[in-house]
Amino acid sequence: MKTKTIAFALVLALSAGAALAQKQTPPAPGPTKDFQVPEPVEFKLDNGLEVTLVPYGTVPKVTVELAILAGNAYEGANQVWLGDLAGNLIREGTTTKSATDISQAAARMGGALEVTVGINSTEIGGDVLSEYGPEMARLVADVAINPKFPESELTRLKTDLSRELAIAKTQPQQMAVEKFRGLLYRDHAYGRVFPTAEMIQGFTLADVRNFYDANFGASRAHLYVAGRFDRPAMESAIREAFRGWKSGKPSTLSAPQPKTARAVHLVDRPGAVQSTILLGMPVPDPSNPDFVPLSVVNTLLGGYFSSRITSNIREAKGYTYSPNSQISTRYRDAYWAEAADVTTNVTGPSLKEIFYEIDRLQAEPPTAAELKAVQNYMAGVFVLQNSSRSGIVNVLELVDLHGLPADYLKTYVKRVYAVTPQDVQRLAKKYIQDEKATIVVVGDKKVIEEQIKPYGTLMP
Repeated sequence: MKTKTIAFALVLALSAGAALAQKQTPPAPGPTKDFQVPEPVEFKLDNGLEVTLVPYGTVPKVTVELAILAGNAYEGANQVWLGDLAGNLIREGTTTKSATDISQAAARMGGALEVTVGINSTEIGGDVLSEYGPEMARLVADVAINPKFPESELTRLKTDLSRELAIAKTQPQQMAVEKFRGLLYRDHAYGRVFPTAEMIQGFTLADVRNFYDANFGASRAHLYVAGRFDRPAMESAIREAFRGWKSGKPSTLSAPQPKTARAVHLVDRPGAVQSTILLGMPVPDPSNPDFVPLSVVNTLLGGYFSSRITSNIREAKGYTYSPNSQISTRYRDAYWAEAADVTTNVTGPSLKEIFYEIDRLQAEPPTAAELKAVQNYMAGVFVLQNSSRSGIVNVLELVDLHGLPADYLKTYVKRVYAVTPQDVQRLAKKYIQDEKATIVVVGDKKVIEEQIKPYGTLMP
């Protein structure tokens, strides 16, 4: 009995302590400090390859990544996803190594080698143990410079792409993006999201080789190394491995001229229980001084869980589970967009509330407290995301792609906190031009057509 009495008393004490703790206000977080990164070592080879070495961290690992201006933006109108096929084939072996050899070599270094094709760039690299940094640089060089393009793998890889296409074309979010970008960038590669099945099947090995020859070269490439590494050994390996790479042809990518006008574009999806909404408009790209302040506007409006649009249509109304806004960027281009999957019968009301929140922010500035919460969130996320080898490489790629100032990393937090409530209102009025918004809705036409008519000229 005594043991039970003592145990019961302990439970009461712990419960009381827990209740007291719940009532106490936690201390306010301290100010986020400016992000600090060691001074990089930079050099350039005679063939035009740029190299950035960043000693970082205490973990004995290093990230080696080669970024080449050879992404989907360089595909022709009848070559959509040809860059993806080229990237997949590059990973299938070099003139001296098979795909298995490459995988085993990277595995012995404690990592893996990946080839990733994006809109603007193709990236080749991986994360390995520090002692193997120079060897990884040589492996990356071999894969980039000496691809074998084995014809035996062509049919299989085209089949894989066809399968990915078939899956993507059934997803309403992907359908919305395809329609939205096609409207904004009618005559530019940024507007071509998906190929046709026939296009993929028509690709030949000659097409792949021609794409590679036209877009891969040292003068369009930048090698990033971040982590713990022996600098002299790394630099020596890089110079030796990449010195024979041809300079290649200069980039021919032109800046787009996006067009937007207030209209609702309905993509019929009969029987859908949800409608996918994607609305937005062109905004300045990262090279514009307004980009960071505009990112604050985006976060406050719809870019994080406590944002205004999320609080409205998710928390207060229950129309959707995960709405989100973002500033989507490409070379010399960006657009702001709000995306939400909403219950079909509240498609119209959801549009009403999204535009209500945009108009409210344009009409009056946020409170200092609301803005401070957004700034704390953005500063914390920035520091957290970039406090890793891959994070540093990603942001350095962003800086180089958009020609940003060398101190971008170090001054980002300061610039976020420099934004005032009046700045937020001014930039919302200047750039989030809802009267010009391109609106795409993917859903059941017979249920939602009348709901969405009030929000713009209805277009197919």
